[in-house]
Amino acid sequence: MSTREAPAYDSLLVVSFGGPEAPEHVLPFLENVLRGRNVPRARMLEVAEHYYRLGGVSPLNGQVRAMIAALEKLLAEQGPRLPIYWGNRNWHPMLADTIAQMAADGRKHALAFVNSGYSSYSSCRQYRENIAAALESVGPAAPRIDKLRAFYNHPRFIEATVDRVREAIQRVPEPRRSNLRLVFTAHSIPTAMAANCRYAAQLEETCRLISAAWPNYAWRLVYQSRSGPPAQPWLGPDVNEHLAELAAAGMRDVVIAPIGFVSDHMEVLYDLDTEAKATCERLGIDMQRAATVGTHPAFIAMIRDLILERMNPALPHCAVGNDGPSHDFCPVNCCLPAQAAAPAP
Repeated sequence: MSTREAPAYDSLLVVSFGGPEAPEHVLPFLENVLRGRNVPRARMLEVAEHYYRLGGVSPLNGQVRAMIAALEKLLAEQGPRLPIYWGNRNWHPMLADTIAQMAADGRKHALAFVNSGYSSYSSCRQYRENIAAALESVGPAAPRIDKLRAFYNHPRFIEATVDRVREAIQRVPEPRRSNLRLVFTAHSIPTAMAANCRYAAQLEETCRLISAAWPNYAWRLVYQSRSGPPAQPWLGPDVNEHLAELAAAGMRDVVIAPIGFVSDHMEVLYDLDTEAKATCERLGIDMQRAATVGTHPAFIAMIRDLILERMNPALPHCAVGNDGPSHDFCPVNCCLPAQAAAPAP
């Protein structure tokens, strides 16, 4: 095969984190999430209460279904006409079950779109490991699956996110808009894991690209949803700590944009819409939370762009900003887990 040729792809696999869809699903789901991790059961039960407070249902699966429906419509109208499958890391439909169905349907070579735009162990490499484990469980009949590249600086992702932030800014009373602060959030990870990937740098670049739409607004990247033991360093500052700093500086209006998430997770609904909102009310700050990109037309069009560029290497790999497009195929040592990070010199 020449360097300008691409393999024939016959399907698309959407890969997501997964979430419970009934109260009785919550504990089995969390046990899947935490399997192999040294997390006390008391902490798991504490997180379970977050789900129970919101009916025991994560918004994620419903949002992924809506995203798939929008993408199916776009591909039916504009091509390529690839059937779409969906598999989750932690809850039904599980990856292994979905890949078994792909094999039964005769699929031989699929693309995979992972619902995360950034590079880290938990947001990229672990999904590739999950796919590999599912392929092994299915056996020789399983299709080959190639993951689409990271998209944190794709122009359509930035466009969709700018629109979501603009919608939130417009909810701030007009006389106060000139003095608001933009707060961008992403899921925190251990600093040892962050040292072995470009996660934090990619997030900063995304923030810079989005904030260019409002050059007069100050902004800050902060983190949320930390889950490790207190002695383990994680990326910060925490969103609630930053909100306290803003209040102490006299800031009264903030727009929080969860740029680290493409769909609403429980972390968005609880950690931002519940906890951060309560922090703001206590501090006298008016908070507007920007929606995730979800089914924004530009985001759906971006997924199609990523498919087309992989199917036709002659097409440009679009990116804006300083970094250029991400690699199509991850190097062997890309985004290693924290325990595999190189020791400090």
